[in-house]
Amino acid sequence: MNKLLSYLLLIWTVTISAQEIKMLYPTKIKELNEEGEKAQLAEEKHYAEVLELLERGIKLEDLPEEDQNIYNLFDEMQGNYWAAGNQGCSWYCGVESMELSASSYLSSQGKSSYIPDNAHDFSYKSAWVEGVEGHGIGEYLLYSFGQENPRITEIIIANGYVKSGAAWKNNSRIRKLKVSVDDRPIAILNLTDQRAVQHFTLDPIGNSDRSNYEQLKTLPRWELKFEILEVYPGDKYQDTVISEIYFDGIDVHCFAKGTMITMADHTQKPIELLQVGDTVLSYDLDTKTHYHAMIKALDNPKHRDLIKISLDNGTNITSTKDHPFISSDGAWVSYDPTKTQKDYNYDIVGTLRIGSVLQTNFGSGMVIDIRSVPKTQQTYTIVSLNKGNTFFANNILVGTEPLRNKKCDQHKIITR
Repeated sequence: MNKLLSYLLLIWTVTISAQEIKMLYPTKIKELNEEGEKAQLAEEKHYAEVLELLERGIKLEDLPEEDQNIYNLFDEMQGNYWAAGNQGCSWYCGVESMELSASSYLSSQGKSSYIPDNAHDFSYKSAWVEGVEGHGIGEYLLYSFGQENPRITEIIIANGYVKSGAAWKNNSRIRKLKVSVDDRPIAILNLTDQRAVQHFTLDPIGNSDRSNYEQLKTLPRWELKFEILEVYPGDKYQDTVISEIYFDGIDVHCFAKGTMITMADHTQKPIELLQVGDTVLSYDLDTKTHYHAMIKALDNPKHRDLIKISLDNGTNITSTKDHPFISSDGAWVSYDPTKTQKDYNYDIVGTLRIGSVLQTNFGSGMVIDIRSVPKTQQTYTIVSLNKGNTFFANNILVGTEPLRNKKCDQHKIITR
């Protein structure tokens, strides 16, 4: 075993062994019901009506307060009500490989299946059901991850058969769920008896050394087990059901808070204050002309191990290692081009290094320093624009971060 491999495994072992078994309770609960679905559909309709008014040239400040509120608060990326997560960029942008298995599962009944991958298909309408007699105490779901995957800081669970009120009441739900990493228990999740999505926050799980992405891919996989300890009995069936377990975390893309974005009117706005619908200044690499582009999607995950890039013109910017920049010759570059090409819709990406010359709003600037920023912090990015894929951050021309694969493909798992 080489020194780097030994060191990386030591980091992992020390992190896990230092953790005690924690009793965790939901930090956020979102109920799922037909009334909520109707409310979301009404919001979507209202939001579409407001966008139509804005496209006609009516200013947002001239609209009624309720129209302004729906525009400012509506999440354009929330997707279908019964779809887990949202349709924007997420922790899954950085997921390279993941597998799912279970200790047992209930045999299919007609067109309904209860296989393990139902617990991670991003649909609240399907479910995993354990397949033993009784309430399934001791049965489990087992997720397997590559070491290169981003770390997990949040576990999100749709408890019970949430597809309908009757299905939820008739089948058993989880009361306590034991979470183990490589068979080492780290937490007990205490779930409420609600037809709801429940969020649990925990210390980062995964490999904390992200300095050598390719080396991480050669390390042994690690496993995250969810074992049934106690249940809320169903009114009709003993079968215990989990509709969905999915994750959020850190270690994927974006810029640090305070990064200044050039707007269409050439004013600048902190990236954390941007809103969907804002218009930014963009640049056409073929015609070499500026144009205006409207923000369609934003994201703001937490990250650790960012880099600070300094140019010879006094400009600097703090970003993740995989964020794409434009060089002075019009080519895409990033500090981690392999990851940029894997995750985002950029086919050819060169390496950003000291001496690289980047395109700016006022010409160009040479990279004179790149240094690590190891602390965890909130970051922000523009995921997509209504046209093109460039904008100016701290006057440096950068790219948006559209996923290379659509969510349904990006989040697909392998069942074994």
